[in-house]
Amino acid sequence: MRSRGLIESLLVAGLALGASSVFSQDDLAAREQAAKQTVLSFAKELSGALKVALKKGGPSSAIGVCRDIAPAIANRISLEKGWKVTRVGTRVRNAMIGTPDAWEQQVLADFQARAAQGESYKQMSRSEVVEEPGGRYFRFMKPIPVQEVCVGCHGRAADLGEPVRAALTERYPHDKAVNYRVGDLRGAFSIKQPLNGN
Repeated sequence: MRSRGLIESLLVAGLALGASSVFSQDDLAAREQAAKQTVLSFAKELSGALKVALKKGGPSSAIGVCRDIAPAIANRISLEKGWKVTRVGTRVRNAMIGTPDAWEQQVLADFQARAAQGESYKQMSRSEVVEEPGGRYFRFMKPIPVQEVCVGCHGRAADLGEPVRAALTERYPHDKAVNYRVGDLRGAFSIKQPLNGN
């Protein structure tokens, strides 16, 4: 009798411990909402900087915004939040910071498949708790579709202006992020939030 009571107590304790490590739907929804707001703030700040650069010096000036200002915004937000916040591409301009990992590649492919079925990139996002060798993470991605303003630097290579070609050759000699058309998937905002210990 006593051993049966002990076993039941251990089972209840184990179930309670297991339940505490599983995130509730409300918690996951709150994390997703916070990730969406973070991406919205990032996109708004980046868009403002791009508009200023385009007005001052055209597409070749915008290259500096994507090279310098966008990573600075991502780093600042990452430090503020304690998350990894970045942008990844379907074709990469800066391989050091824009190359998607395996999960991000899978999500980018999923976004493209959903778009092929008629879903709008504007309506898409993906969030998931992912177990990785380094621990457990809440991951979130939001697509970045190519807009008209993007083709000045990311459009058909043959159609890029000479100042843009020169700037890309100088700053990104191994650039692959060209030959996009309006409506293509350029990449995504990506958030990786550690969950261990939370």
